[in-house]
Amino acid sequence: MIAIIGFIVVLSSVIGGYLLGKGNLSVLFQPTEVLIIVGAAVGGFLISSPMAVIKKVSSSIKGIFTRKPLSKKEYMDALLLLNGIFYKIRQQGLVSIESDVDEVEESPLFNAYPDILKNERAINLITDTLRTVMTTTIAPHELEALLDSELEAHMEELMAPSKSVNFVADALPGLGIVAAVLGIVITMGQIGDPPEVLGKHIGAALVGTFLGVLLCYGFVGPMGRNLEHDAAERLQYLMVLKVSILSFIGGAAPKMAVEFGRRVIPTDVRPTFAEVEEMFRQVKK
Repeated sequence: MIAIIGFIVVLSSVIGGYLLGKGNLSVLFQPTEVLIIVGAAVGGFLISSPMAVIKKVSSSIKGIFTRKPLSKKEYMDALLLLNGIFYKIRQQGLVSIESDVDEVEESPLFNAYPDILKNERAINLITDTLRTVMTTTIAPHELEALLDSELEAHMEELMAPSKSVNFVADALPGLGIVAAVLGIVITMGQIGDPPEVLGKHIGAALVGTFLGVLLCYGFVGPMGRNLEHDAAERLQYLMVLKVSILSFIGGAAPKMAVEFGRRVIPTDVRPTFAEVEEMFRQVKK
């Protein structure tokens, strides 16, 4: 919703300012310039991106208008799930969660939090880490290095859509110049026309530069930045899981391990210590 409001504000400001300056709106309507700029930008994107990235960019752009940021409840659910896993391990041993890890969709622990079950990255990080601990004698510092490597891989994958969109944004001003030059070439071919006719052709050519810059800094560039924020938010969620699990494997008590994770939740959605304590009490009841 915020993104849609932003689009409206950009268009209203640019077009409104142009009209207040007594500009002729029909001059800005240049379908051929739009075809050159947008078509070349899409073509360049297709040339530079493998099919997997193209699909991710398509779904990510849709998410700009429909995606909701991670809420406090989602982080609290993650802390509750980790707390349940840690207490089961502490009371019944590491082997007790083998069935939960192997059959996540049938596990009472995981089924209590359906939103987390939809998060494939989070589920894989939790289950793969626990499998590693169960089946190997990996040291805590080696486990931390392993998780850091996994998070780096996730970051590269999550940032791929934003990098592709930013590539298109960077190309748009240059493509606007291409459209403008082509417009000037057409104008030079009609140099014998009256000045008012030449003026219209030159104005139409300059619209190409205007469109390229506007699309870059008013729309496509901000969309790329939006995708960067989304990638960072998703990675931070995984970071909470990583910190909590490492703390528990390192010897911290379940509540203390969860507290380690709580401390790295972004402050705008971070539950307070009292809220977490109350949450644990409600679960016990």
